[in-house]
Amino acid sequence: MALEWEQLVVDAGDPATLGHWWAQALGWVVVNDDPDEYEIRPAPDRLPGLVFVPVPDAKTVKNRLHLDFRPDDQEAEVRRLLAHGARPADVGQGPDVTWVVLADPEGNEFCVLAPRRT
Repeated sequence: MALEWEQLVVDAGDPATLGHWWAQALGWVVVNDDPDEYEIRPAPDRLPGLVFVPVPDAKTVKNRLHLDFRPDDQEAEVRRLLAHGARPADVGQGPDVTWVVLADPEGNEFCVLAPRRT
């Protein structure tokens, strides 16, 4: 049996606005801009994608699932994402971790990891 990861679904108060934010943050393309299902992907024919769907309630607690990103330059990427509208997030990570926790405009946490050691 083959199982392919198609997409990750993200609940959003405003799917188009949040999906557009993530498309710009990741440099991805929009493949569906329907108000009830806004999808972005690394390229039109490349998976997995992120699909943003509307929900009536706001996010209130820490995500049970989050994305981790590993840039070449963590400090530069954190600065770029903060300038793009991300904000620092505290999920109890403590002061001595090697990653930075940020939140998107709707409060969804994600991590920016340190570069891999060679």
